Parts: sequence; structure tokens; C-alpha cells
Amino acid sequence: MRYLAGNSRSSPGQPLAGYQAAHFDFSLAGRVATLTLNRPERKNPLTFESYAELRDLFRAMCDAGDVKAIVITGAGGNFCSGGDVHEIIGPLTQFDMPALLAFTRMTGDLVKAMRDCPQPVIAAIDGVCAGAGAILAMASDLRLGTARSKTAFLFARVGLAGCDMGACAMLPRIVGQGRAAELLLTGRSMAGEEAERWGFLNRLCAPEDVLADAQQLAATLAAGPTFAHGMTKKMLQQEWNMDLAEALEAEAQAQAICMATNDFHRAYHAFVAKEKPQFEGD
Repeated sequence: MRYLAGNSRSSPGQPLAGYQAAHFDFSLAGRVATLTLNRPERKNPLTFESYAELRDLFRAMCDAGDVKAIVITGAGGNFCSGGDVHEIIGPLTQFDMPALLAFTRMTGDLVKAMRDCPQPVIAAIDGVCAGAGAILAMASDLRLGTARSKTAFLFARVGLAGCDMGACAMLPRIVGQGRAAELLLTGRSMAGEEAERWGFLNRLCAPEDVLADAQQLAATLAAGPTFAHGMTKKMLQQEWNMDLAEALEAEAQAQAICMATNDFHRAYHAFVAKEKPQFEGD
């Protein structure tokens, strides 16, 4: 199955400027990378190849020094309609069990790559955000949406369990156990205002502004202490399974590391000089 090989054209340790994506659009402005799912005529569904390329690109982000924040969005007024019915769902009905497991592990690896990369990932969501598209939004660190956005974890509606790509682990931590159970068991759509009220969306934006607002937020984060941001993201992930004593010790160690960075010293000297610190991520 060739999709398991991936399609990343970057090499570990190499900057991503000039990267040419094969299955979505990629751009780099300043230190903010924007990934745009660009099949608007089908509401931006995923294919075997786009899953694999997204996974490989997020893996490459770990070593991409020129990327400090990431925005993921969709073209044409929709975010992502999930797995393509004809290019993924249909073929899956013909796969044997080893092939099915290889596919589900590959899609889970995309979520793991999103969570493992140190850069904050911001989803700019408009219109349809369904199935695997809802998972991409869920796996992001921050989510900006619109009142007309509709997020649905559709798996139950196609005869599948809601435990897909980490949904049963992550969604309850975002919206709460009872709300996550409702969304995953019913597969119903969650409108933008409800999604904001439930904490899935960090805030609502006008449809014409949601991408620019997400990129501005990303630029603000990219101008901050990016090593420390990466540490915050890492600890938010790792402390899920810690008790308080373990978390306090882990945070003590993490913060001590951050206190040894140049950015911490820059912030102190800028404060003394009554200036704004210029962080460099080291």
C-alpha cells in the first residue's frame, strides 16, 4: 500500500521554505506555515495520500527551524468533510484486516505527529468540519471557527465506533465526558455557537476573517518564546496521565529548563530596560 510510505519532500533538520505539497496547499509567511486542504468542489475530503503527506509534514515540523506556528484550514468555505467516500471509504470495504489496521494506525500517526510537533497548531474552521476533518480540528491546539461552521464526529452514522484517531481520549478533555459521549454516539453536528459555548472553539470569527485571524494569532505566538511554547504543549500532553505530585515535579523540571534559555534572560533584561522582549526561540 503505497500511501504508507508517505510523500514528504522535506528532510529532517531542513527548513520548509520552498516545500511543495502534492495533496494540499502549503505556504510559509514569516514563521507561520499555512496548510490548506484544497478540494473545494468536494468540501476538501482527505485521501490515502493526503493523510500520509500531512503525517509526514507534521513529523518534519519537529526539525523545521523556520516554522514557529502552524495554521490548518480548508478552501472554499469549508474546512474538511472527512475521508473521501469514493477514494477512501469505498476501498476500505474491500480491505482485509491487516490492511484495515495499517490504515487506522496510519491515520492515528497523523494525530500523533500533530501533537508531537512543538509548534502551536491553529485550526481555522468554516463550514463543514466532519469525520476526520473534526479530528484534525480536535488535534489542533487552538480552534477558531465561525457561526456557520458545523462540526460532526460522524463515525457512528457510517457504522463505526466513535473511538477514531484518539477521539475518545482527546475530545472529553476539550468538551467534557458527557458532551463528548453525545457527539461521538450520535454523530450529530455541533453548530459554531454551541461549539464555542462547549469550549471546542476558542472563539468565533466572521467567515471572511477566520483565516486571517488564525494567521494573526499564529504570528503572535511565533513572535513569542517558542521554545517555551513547545514545552507548554509537551507538558499539556504528558500531564494527562500524571497525578498532581508527578505533574508538579515534571513542571519543576520543565520550567527549570526554560529558565536556562536565552529567551528568559532576554525577557528579564527587556523588563529592566522597559522594552519589549525580542524572543528568538533559544
